[in-house]
Amino acid sequence: MSLSEDFLAYAGWRSRLTQCITRLRDWLGENDLSDAQIDLRLTRLLERLREDRLVVAFVAEFSRGKSELINALFFADYGNRIVPSAAGRTTMCPTEFLFDPARPPAIELLPIETRAAHTPVTELKRFPEEWVRYELDVRSTESMQASLRRVGEQKRVSELEALALGFQIDQGNGHGLKLGPDELVDVPRWRHAIINFPHPLLQQGLVLLDTPGLNAIGAEPELTVSLLPSAHAVLFILAADTGVTQSDLEVWRNFVVPAVSGSRGRMVALNKIDGLWDGLRGEDQIDAEIERQVQTTAAILEVDADRVFPVSAQKGLAAKINGDLATLARARLTRLELALSSQLMPAKREIVSDTLLNETTDIVTRARELLSTRRVGTVDQLTELNELRGKNQSVIAYMLRKVKGEKEEFEQGLQRYYATRSVFSQLTNNLFGHLGLEGLRELVAKTRGSMEGAHFTMALRDSMLEFFRSVRGSLRASNEEITEISRMMDAMYKRFSVEHGLKLGAPKEFSLMRYEKEINRLERSFQAQFTSFLVLATTGKDALTERFFDTVAQQTKKIFESANRGVERWLRAVMAPLESQVREYQIQLKRRLESVKRIYQATDSLDERISELEQMDHAIATQMAELRALDLALRYALSATDHAGGPDAQSEARAA
Repeated sequence: MSLSEDFLAYAGWRSRLTQCITRLRDWLGENDLSDAQIDLRLTRLLERLREDRLVVAFVAEFSRGKSELINALFFADYGNRIVPSAAGRTTMCPTEFLFDPARPPAIELLPIETRAAHTPVTELKRFPEEWVRYELDVRSTESMQASLRRVGEQKRVSELEALALGFQIDQGNGHGLKLGPDELVDVPRWRHAIINFPHPLLQQGLVLLDTPGLNAIGAEPELTVSLLPSAHAVLFILAADTGVTQSDLEVWRNFVVPAVSGSRGRMVALNKIDGLWDGLRGEDQIDAEIERQVQTTAAILEVDADRVFPVSAQKGLAAKINGDLATLARARLTRLELALSSQLMPAKREIVSDTLLNETTDIVTRARELLSTRRVGTVDQLTELNELRGKNQSVIAYMLRKVKGEKEEFEQGLQRYYATRSVFSQLTNNLFGHLGLEGLRELVAKTRGSMEGAHFTMALRDSMLEFFRSVRGSLRASNEEITEISRMMDAMYKRFSVEHGLKLGAPKEFSLMRYEKEINRLERSFQAQFTSFLVLATTGKDALTERFFDTVAQQTKKIFESANRGVERWLRAVMAPLESQVREYQIQLKRRLESVKRIYQATDSLDERISELEQMDHAIATQMAELRALDLALRYALSATDHAGGPDAQSEARAA
């Protein structure tokens, strides 16, 4: 399948999952097997599916044909170039192509002056008034081209203004922006662009991130610290006529490699192979030269050769528009499209599947355990009442005393449960003492003071490194508290299972490893961008301090916020099964006591009560079959690739 077809299939898969989870949520509510926490978890899963995005970032130095490749891969159906493509720089700021149906088609531009306030772009996205907005006329290609050309706009400012905005000025070493004869320098007019465009793939959740060249990347560190790492794949574009230049290699090593963990999400496009179509060489010679360049590029970038894709974006775009299949084959775009399709979509599906399977399995297990507890309670009552058939009042009185004794014994066990809750609260407070945002704010303030007071370059660097050591220390201490909570809850689960027959599996496990890996990735990116001798020597202390806190500290805060949300969900999930089972067991004991008491007092017929319990037992058995069918349908939808849906839950329930 092509990338378009594969992405549409992925959207259909997501839709089927949404239907399965919605059915599960509604069914749990109708059968009194849900609570506020479960309902919230399922609602969040549905929101995650609805807002699911697949982000593909395009990274290159200028004049590598990056914008033309985006046109060729995604916009050829419009019969012309949509993304501006010309010699030199056409993209001066990070640009996101996406579609939000709640907003009209438009291009939104964030003025470069917002850099002076040191507010991250992700934060400014919440304030529409900070952006300049132009509507897009999607019916006119020419109008869209004119609107999109704005992302390449520049403005001339003084050296002081450029420095205040975080740009480096070339001091004769070839790094930074060059002053003109008028002592002014060209800087991007815009800091970030968001293009809301109803393209079929964007409507299904694809997001394209078009990045500027090296100098502009260095000027907006948030791009490499936040935006690129959030991409599911990074396509790095080189030019076949220049090969891997030193500038290309710097971009690859400093920005692409640290942004994407593992090689799976990194792909290389070797563009402009049409430069070899000089009419003087045969096809075999051209193919051999292309293969040589592929092998050389792979060796320099240290990637497998099958991840380097030679293409001609320009000829491929023209061939698609003109329906020239022969030229399209020579342009080799199809192989790159197939690679994007075959590698990106399965990887994205795997991520979504793992998240959904873990969450729904835990929820279904809890519901199954609760139904099992109900059924055990119902069967116990049936056994007791059947044993009372034909018995005299003294036997019934004995049974009444026995049930009362069990109730008193369980209430004594509740004292241990309440004690556990108290220790649980104490350990939770300790955990958030290490992981909480207040402690992080104190660390940020301490680090800022240390950096501002540093008189030497090494002292400045040491302050930054100490920040990461402290953050990792907080995560290690938090993990120790999580381990202690897990041990305590495991012991309590086992005690209540043995002493009172509650149907409790092992408590849900949790680890901060993913957040530790995020911090490690952030530190690698920091090391590449902030601690080189050149950066430390050419960047002022105040500018370096601000860059550190605008990017690294802000991203660390996001990681800690995400970790706090994850821990809060886990703490609720680990305590909720025990709470539900205790509550259900109390209800069952109360019902047993009332049943025997009414029979003892001759206010209820024994046969009527037994008949009522038998109906309840049958209803619970039906519910267990329905739950099993819903679970199977969801698992089928998760694993299906080319199918339109899974087994029907209701029909399977009826069959059971």
